[in-house]
Amino acid sequence: MTPVRVLVTGAAGQVGVDLVAMLRGGFPPGADPAFQPDGVAVATDEFEVLGLARHEFDVTDRDALARGLAVARPDVVVHLAAYTAVDQAERDVEACYAVNAVGTGLLSEASAQVGAHFVAVSTDYVFDGEKGAGYVESDAPNPQSVYGASKWDGEQRCRMEDTIVRTSWVMGVRGRSVVHVIADRAASGSTVRFVNDQTGSVTLAADLARALVTVVRERPGGVWHVANSGVTTWFDLARFVGHEMGRGDEFATAITTAELSPAPLAPRPRRSDLDTSKWRSRWSALPDWRDGVARLLRDRPAT
Repeated sequence: MTPVRVLVTGAAGQVGVDLVAMLRGGFPPGADPAFQPDGVAVATDEFEVLGLARHEFDVTDRDALARGLAVARPDVVVHLAAYTAVDQAERDVEACYAVNAVGTGLLSEASAQVGAHFVAVSTDYVFDGEKGAGYVESDAPNPQSVYGASKWDGEQRCRMEDTIVRTSWVMGVRGRSVVHVIADRAASGSTVRFVNDQTGSVTLAADLARALVTVVRERPGGVWHVANSGVTTWFDLARFVGHEMGRGDEFATAITTAELSPAPLAPRPRRSDLDTSKWRSRWSALPDWRDGVARLLRDRPAT
């Protein structure tokens, strides 16, 4: 069979590197080989992958996108490139919207021109966090930050046929996520303070990457919430990491968002956990977040 040609933007990011590895039939650090949401292992010759980093593919340049896709002729485009500096975005509004909103729309348009299915990855920050628990795909977005608003704008620029994957609190073995910061503090004998009034869904980069392989295969269209199973707070995440690394209850102290100093520029949703029932009704659920974080800690490079 002819391999499915997949173009991945943001391929140097923590999800991008894992997705490219999995599309090539490998298992990146932190991956669970037993997690196959569609029940089918990835063959080494199933996909032909073109992974492009930010400096190689300017998603804000309409003409460059059109030329690039015309040459590459992908069957599927997975759009991971994003402006993700949530607080900096409050001061850098134009640049944030250029990538997350305008760039997403241009890439959806360019994908349609070459007959490629377009997959855009979005965020729980499109919600205001006031629902109480478990946002579903049909809930009305109401972003409170520039970052969240730019991602919601990008979603609206996609075509009806596109697939939008919303995820949250992404952390991987590769890349500098909050878990690495917590683990470094735990290893050094230090302590940490984390908020206990922000609740959400942790997503391991490798597990999200494997879920995206399924999306690439099946091209479902529409909006899908994808995150690891279970809900937590940043404080409980920090306490779990500490326990995994042999630290006691004294390692992590709970504080409120109001006690953060300096105060973050961008508001965060108080509770933005994603209900993944739609995903689970069609494919296998992602593993529990504790399992994913344990794998991240197991495979993270020694410091």
